[in-house]
Amino acid sequence: MTIRFVCTDCGRKLRADDRYAGANVKCPRCAAKLVVPGGARAGPEEPAAEQIDAEPQQALRFGGYRAKDEGLDMTPMVDVTFLLLIFFMVTAAFHLQKAIEVPAPQQEEESTQARTREEIEQDDDYIIVEVKPDNSIFVEDREAPSEQELLALLREYREQRSSLMVFADEEALHEKVVMALDAGNAVGIEDIRLATVSEDDY
Repeated sequence: MTIRFVCTDCGRKLRADDRYAGANVKCPRCAAKLVVPGGARAGPEEPAAEQIDAEPQQALRFGGYRAKDEGLDMTPMVDVTFLLLIFFMVTAAFHLQKAIEVPAPQQEEESTQARTREEIEQDDDYIIVEVKPDNSIFVEDREAPSEQELLALLREYREQRSSLMVFADEEALHEKVVMALDAGNAVGIEDIRLATVSEDDY
């Protein structure tokens, strides 16, 4: 049987088993000392206050708050994901590959392939660039050991000539050939031509 009573200090409604009638207990809200109604129980069977406090589930049954299982909050995780996404977007380096515009051949112009190397070298309209088998680059027989010097030489000859002819050895690295073509495009030469040569052509 359950005994119902009220705390005289805070007014909270309490419940206790009838076997604790007359026992001294503490209010779980205000810690006031109370006596469970029902008359005093003398003798060794009377439980002590410490015993009741040590076993609150057996001595008193109070209506408490039961926490709701709200689950995992995903908001912080979403925030971190967006921050990482913004970080990688800002720090990523996007590089656009350069493209060389190759002009369409005109019918009235003489084809470069139909002309010999000697004829092209004697043409005052062409800047002659050679990419040797050892990957060295020469502009009109002047060596350009670096890309900066290659650009400087092409700008110098660009003032008198408007076309660029690149003779690349078949053993040369593709990287060096592309560097020569890019350099011509960088200095503003529109007519850029490329021919592959071998040892027999020297």
